[in-house]
Amino acid sequence: METPQTNERQTFMQRNSYSIKALVIGFLVLVLLIPTAMIMGLISEREHLQTDATKEVSSKWANEQTITGPVLVVPYTELNEKKELIRKQACFLPDKLNINGQLAPEIRKRGIYEVAVYSSQLQLSGVFTTPDPVALNIPATSFLWDEAYLSIGITDMRGITNQLQVLWNGQPYVCNPGTPAVDLLGNGVQTRIPLSAMVANSDTASFSINLGLKGSGLIYFSPVGKTTRVNINAPWANPSFDGSVLPEKRDITAKGFTASWQVLHLNRNFPQSWSVGDKYDIKDADFGVKLFLPVDGYAKSMRAVKYAILIIGLTFLLFYFIELLQHHSVHPLQYILIGVALCIFYTLLIALAEQLNFNLAYIIATLLTLSLVTAYAASVFRKAGTTLAVGGTLLTLYGFIYVIIQSEDQALLMGSLGLFSILAIVMYFSRKIRWNTLGGNIAYDQNANA
Repeated sequence: METPQTNERQTFMQRNSYSIKALVIGFLVLVLLIPTAMIMGLISEREHLQTDATKEVSSKWANEQTITGPVLVVPYTELNEKKELIRKQACFLPDKLNINGQLAPEIRKRGIYEVAVYSSQLQLSGVFTTPDPVALNIPATSFLWDEAYLSIGITDMRGITNQLQVLWNGQPYVCNPGTPAVDLLGNGVQTRIPLSAMVANSDTASFSINLGLKGSGLIYFSPVGKTTRVNINAPWANPSFDGSVLPEKRDITAKGFTASWQVLHLNRNFPQSWSVGDKYDIKDADFGVKLFLPVDGYAKSMRAVKYAILIIGLTFLLFYFIELLQHHSVHPLQYILIGVALCIFYTLLIALAEQLNFNLAYIIATLLTLSLVTAYAASVFRKAGTTLAVGGTLLTLYGFIYVIIQSEDQALLMGSLGLFSILAIVMYFSRKIRWNTLGGNIAYDQNANA
């Protein structure tokens, strides 16, 4: 037991050694946030590489595709302010549009990265009613009916795999590249359709188009029909339905999916006919399906790294409490080595997740890190009980982080409850320490539980 004289001869450093040690440990935790920030940068870099690989494969195959149309584009004439006769265009949409298709997905690789591409066979069919110029306040005599075009917008023309032709009332018309309404449809194909007879007789016209199309990642459709129905199926177990409308019916199994959409003209924000000078974004109502690849290693790794300060801080706190309770000093360099090992866990996780699925990568990285830190703790403390406590605590922490990562929707609730529980445990054990006597021999209150 210390005498007052001995206590008076202690220096400031001796009297406050454990307080200073606590400050040093806190500083080391902050320093170790630097490599964790670098790891976040590494994850972003690997994500960019994955994006570049996807773009490279898509550029050689075909990019994401959006099918817009068919749209009837009819030129007409009018006098401008200078009394000059100029040509303009009017667009008319079909009354009914049915699209039935099948996708044939496949996986292409670029290095370690996988890209989902597809080939498709689509049949577009439907009905046009006689164009009504009165709805546009344009005289019927101003329209050049025999110079009308039927146009279809296709995002990436390189994906077309067959010679396109339109069956218009059973009569074939061969398609050519380009669209007369470029601002409206962008890339696409068109064919001349004479409408004089149709307009004269107020008839309806049916159309049918067989389209072979390649693309990457996703396929979208524009609901240009007054009633648009789309039916798509594919042997792909992980579809992601996207866009402005979700399918009315869908059936997803391990062997593939089938999905059906129905969109009315009331569900979108553009009319059935307008002059091309009017500004309407007909792609605003696009919908479709994405061939989702369940490769979310980078996103989950990034979320794991965000909890690095929790892992490092609580591990250092555990070692610090062992110092206090067992009177065993741990050198700051040993804290640094343990912290570096905890940081390397994340680089192991990223590297393994690129080769394996994330769950298996997390288990392997956890076991490797756990083994290293536990073995080092055994060499430092040389007590089986203490070593088991370190290993068990780390296993609990990594398990807790894993559950949070997997439960994205409940992450905040689970994280808050977990931190509250950890704080309660720390407060429970810290109450046994006589903080006012830490300058000399460490005092442990054996009666604290009383």
